[in-house]
Amino acid sequence: MLMSVRMTPLILIFLLMIHGGFSDDDDDDDDDDDDWRVSYSPSHICALKDSSVIMNCIYKYPPKYKIKKVFWTKTLAKDNGEHPDLSEDPEYSQRLQYLGDEQRNCAIRLSHVTLKDSHMYYFRFTTDNGKWIGKPGVTLTVTDLQVESPERVTEGDSVRLTCKSSCTLTDRATFIWYRNSQPLTERRDRNNELLLQSVRREDAGRYSCAVHGHNHISPAVELNVTYAPKSVSVSISPSGEIVSGDSVTLICSSDSNPPAKMSWFKGRMFVGSGRIYSISKISSDDSGKYKCKSINEHGEKYSDAVTLNITLQHWKIYHIAIVVSLCGVVAALIIVLLTCCMIRKKLQSKSSTNNSDSMSVNSDHKLISYVYENVMAVHPCTNTPKMNIPLYENVTVYENVTRGQ
Repeated sequence: MLMSVRMTPLILIFLLMIHGGFSDDDDDDDDDDDDWRVSYSPSHICALKDSSVIMNCIYKYPPKYKIKKVFWTKTLAKDNGEHPDLSEDPEYSQRLQYLGDEQRNCAIRLSHVTLKDSHMYYFRFTTDNGKWIGKPGVTLTVTDLQVESPERVTEGDSVRLTCKSSCTLTDRATFIWYRNSQPLTERRDRNNELLLQSVRREDAGRYSCAVHGHNHISPAVELNVTYAPKSVSVSISPSGEIVSGDSVTLICSSDSNPPAKMSWFKGRMFVGSGRIYSISKISSDDSGKYKCKSINEHGEKYSDAVTLNITLQHWKIYHIAIVVSLCGVVAALIIVLLTCCMIRKKLQSKSSTNNSDSMSVNSDHKLISYVYENVMAVHPCTNTPKMNIPLYENVTVYENVTRGQ
């Protein structure tokens, strides 16, 4: 019984500390300390950055006194004999709203809380008979959100992402997950974890989280999903007909993570490496089937083969055709000219021969006609009178007359 009596003052002091009932007034009065008190509920608050926080508070004082002033402060240190009023602090004045009254309620709302607002806050009131401050006060911890995830996962693995805060949020939170700033509505849950089972390459991206009803969104974290090469293909540039002498470029495309190394093959023969394989001044020797191999640490894959068919340049065909045609025309002209020349020569030779014969005949005829112009034949049986005209009187003798030279 004696022990119970002796423990009573300690119990009272403990209860007063819970209620925050401490007076800093040195005046003596007959009032019971239980008539002076401040209570906070809850006494610890974990709030999300940029949210609004309500600090609930109830105070009590003897009804015979009148309230002179009520305010909140964040320090027990006094300035000019009084605790600084938060409502007069430029960092709080625009964000602090007193929700209480001058009778019992002393709650406040603090908006757009920041990490710097993490502190212990106290309610202070004065009456016409004294001053009272509720200590210990209410502890406010402001937290942001962080996504915790593995740096790299392989396609097919399961991965767990966690939306973490530095303290357990006081208000019951519903978490929202985002990938590349787009909400994953099917992932909304009260659990702060996001489980991706049998992760796919489409699950790669920047993940962030938020709490439903709040504006704050965590910084995004990159989820890197690695996988073997897929969709390996070859494209030809320029497209269309390939003419000898052109430059041709083969491009290998592959979807892989990490990026794959690429090799080129003509048939089964290795011809080069790298994403691009170029052939300058292509010829018929370069005709054939080409394919590329894409390989990384998770596997390898070949593309389908593409065929290079090389055709002769059109201008060369045209040029050769023209040359052949011209040669044919020239040859024909030469043949015609030669034929014409031979015919003309023969004609000239024949004409010359005919002229010579004609001249010789005519000359002989004239000569004979002239020689025998005055010759008269006399039949022996006739009695024709003898003419006194000399027989060869008018004969002219030509020397060296030849025929048919």
